[in-house]
Amino acid sequence: MRPGIHPSYQPIVFRDKSAGFAFLTRSTLTSSETIEWEDGNTYPVYDVDVSSASHPFWTGQGRILDTAGRVEKFERRYGKRTR
Repeated sequence: MRPGIHPSYQPIVFRDKSAGFAFLTRSTLTSSETIEWEDGNTYPVYDVDVSSASHPFWTGQGRILDTAGRVEKFERRYGKRTR
């Protein structure tokens, strides 16, 4: 690799606050926030909105959408279209 053209690749903790889940990996992301990890070292932390601990596909707690009910709700709200 040519020196000086690549971003630094360092350990970072990704944290999903909604699920109380965090994992340590390496990335080029940077953060001003830090966290003390289980090994006693301090690492930068990056908060994510969705992770495998909170995504419905991985948790198996997906929502089933009632499309017929949604159409009826739309028709009640805005009236059935007549030609």
